[in-house]
Amino acid sequence: MCGIVGFVNSKDQKQEIIEDMMDRIVHRGPNSSGKYTDKNVALGFRRLSIIDLEGGSQPIYNEDRSKVIIFNGEIYNFQPLREQLIAAGHVFSTHADTEVLLHGYEEWGAELLQKVRGMFAFAIWDIEKQELFGARDHFGIKPYYYAEMNGTFMFGSEIKSFLPHPDFNKELNTAALKPYMTFQYSPLNGETFFKNVYRLPEGHYYTYKDGKLTIKEYWDADFTKKDDHSKEEWVEEIDKTVEASIAAHRIADVEVGAFLSSGVDSSYVTSVLRPDHSFSIGFDDKTYNEAIEARKLTKMLDLNNTAAVIDGDMSFKAFPLIQYHLDEPDSNPSCVPLYFLANLASQSVRVVQSGEGADELFAGYQTYGFHTNSKMVRVFAQGLKKLPKGMRYSIGRKFGKMSNFHGRIHLYEATAPARDFFIGHAKVFEEQEAASYLQPEFQNAPSVKEIMNPHFDQTKGIESEVNKMQYVDVHQWMPKDILLKADKLSMASSLELRVPLLDIEVMKLAQRIPAKYVMNQNNTKDAFRQAANRHLPEEWANREKLGFPVPIKAWLKEDHGYEEVKALFTADFAKQFFDQAKIMKLLNDHHEGKAEVQRKIWTIFTFLTWYKVYFIDEEIPTAKAITYETL
Repeated sequence: MCGIVGFVNSKDQKQEIIEDMMDRIVHRGPNSSGKYTDKNVALGFRRLSIIDLEGGSQPIYNEDRSKVIIFNGEIYNFQPLREQLIAAGHVFSTHADTEVLLHGYEEWGAELLQKVRGMFAFAIWDIEKQELFGARDHFGIKPYYYAEMNGTFMFGSEIKSFLPHPDFNKELNTAALKPYMTFQYSPLNGETFFKNVYRLPEGHYYTYKDGKLTIKEYWDADFTKKDDHSKEEWVEEIDKTVEASIAAHRIADVEVGAFLSSGVDSSYVTSVLRPDHSFSIGFDDKTYNEAIEARKLTKMLDLNNTAAVIDGDMSFKAFPLIQYHLDEPDSNPSCVPLYFLANLASQSVRVVQSGEGADELFAGYQTYGFHTNSKMVRVFAQGLKKLPKGMRYSIGRKFGKMSNFHGRIHLYEATAPARDFFIGHAKVFEEQEAASYLQPEFQNAPSVKEIMNPHFDQTKGIESEVNKMQYVDVHQWMPKDILLKADKLSMASSLELRVPLLDIEVMKLAQRIPAKYVMNQNNTKDAFRQAANRHLPEEWANREKLGFPVPIKAWLKEDHGYEEVKALFTADFAKQFFDQAKIMKLLNDHHEGKAEVQRKIWTIFTFLTWYKVYFIDEEIPTAKAITYETL
């Protein structure tokens, strides 16, 4: 696991510039660094040593030194690919998975991407052709950004690495703020919160030659083909595939630990992996403590667990640094415990496995249409799903217009077209409501429909509305929120996070399973839970998804949290973006118990924190060493 940076131009001082860019992402690779420069390119690399600890330093060259690679990620099937390439005549100088990508590109070109299993963001410079080739993994587990500015093409693992480059223009993308207030993360298709800085889409590669950038897709999810097996057969196949994936993701020359919450996904991973170290974080919240619940499981399974408790004061102190590491504002409250969890784990291990991806691949979210505890309503809704599409849509839209009654939302989302209501798993502000809080210059932004429609347009061959929502999440919620925070906040502590449930082989299985076996009257991700139940105590696999509960509601009612937020809401720079009287009313109403609007407050507070870090303070936030209260 590492960090990569680079740029292409014909200007001078490449050595000094690439060193400055590498320094900005030293947290991604504290063990070593390397660079390559010539008259047209500079490549930089920071290394966190995981495989081939002594010999895997980068950049790495091919046999005749006509090509050079920098790579961030892990290739889990690199050993059989290495054997194929040796048989084809390639000569290896290391035992690292990086070199498999380089020789694989020599042998197969872009077809290499159809053969690899892993998480990756890499760049190969062809010295003879003066051509750059780069690619991002199927799901976007590893980040990849690029920009073309002032005659320079630059790319890297993190946007902050661009800041030292003399050709980089740091400018706020004003079109990003309004949709962010609805989605809670930066949702635009391509462009980021920094003007003219873009994400390379998941499942895509690019070439850059003679000033021309060409981007092409090499993979996409396909939920159109279903296999006819019994539920029991699917449970068996899921379990075999998950076990194999966890084993593949164990490959390392260092110890591999696990993140453990009280939910089924990380519990499944931990129970199969059975690591020497697992890690959990909870809050000093009287109603629910995630760490205490996770500790119960490790006692049942006889596993070691390091669990710690954090509080609001620690969280507010760390928050500017959290937003710095994310590159773009993300008001998902789980960013806070994830940052501390990674920091806690990094004190003992370099690699952890985690449970991200199962909810998207196996339909684990309640927002896919599971909103009631009434078995009668759930069975009725499952029956309605069998109606012809036109009739079902018509009934669903009628449910959407009815006055509220128990089960209405469940029946509506079980029968209406997903395109009518689904944007993912956070809707903080309604679109028009967001506009009412913003200054006029931030009104001109893509609408929610303009953001979502390109994804839904790709679902025309998919029959199930649940599968459509899964497809949309694979391209929206997952890479732009879930995976972004997982990568950035683990690498903030120089920790490699692996996601065995989000694996191309697991995906090949998951997309073939009929929707009735993943989301039905019994549960969300039903077949997956039954597979997990083979390894977990009986009550564990059917636990309700809680999603890293964070007590921001309580923090904002307390005087300390209120004052922290008020200081930003009343700052002079805040009126550039918001109607300050309205955002202060939000804060005061919550603090005084008149309304519970913590997510709206947190979303505005997150943006203002991020903006202050990048555009006002313009320095890396400081953080004291963290002292944990362990359980």
